[in-house]
Amino acid sequence: MANWLLKTEPGVYSFADLQRDKKTIWDGIKNNLALKHLKTVKKGDRCIIYHTGGQRVCVGLGTATTGAYPDPEKDDPRLLVFDIKAGKPLPRELSLNEMKLNPRLEGFDLFRLGRLSFVPVSDAHYDVIMEMAQG
Repeated sequence: MANWLLKTEPGVYSFADLQRDKKTIWDGIKNNLALKHLKTVKKGDRCIIYHTGGQRVCVGLGTATTGAYPDPEKDDPRLLVFDIKAGKPLPRELSLNEMKLNPRLEGFDLFRLGRLSFVPVSDAHYDVIMEMAQG
């Protein structure tokens, strides 16, 4: 099982939208490195939903219900999507600034590759984020 951080603009599709819908196709990823990571998504992988834009906070959890597959809405087999189901909201939102202050998150790709919309999360970093979100 792998862990991923999925960035989304809350004005376009928020964690609340995912909770309402219960599941969705996670699409819109075009960056080559993000697509390389996306190819490795497997059913059961854990996802952290992160609101970008003015918020910059981890807000909730989800689970991949499929592996990656070509986007059925696009005529380009390179563009991949996967299905995700909503999980629980985090006990409290966790800001980017808070995470950057935690030395246990050193090397986190979210900090190094800030423009990447689909970011791998190591088990150790996942555990730290979950601990921090507990308050």
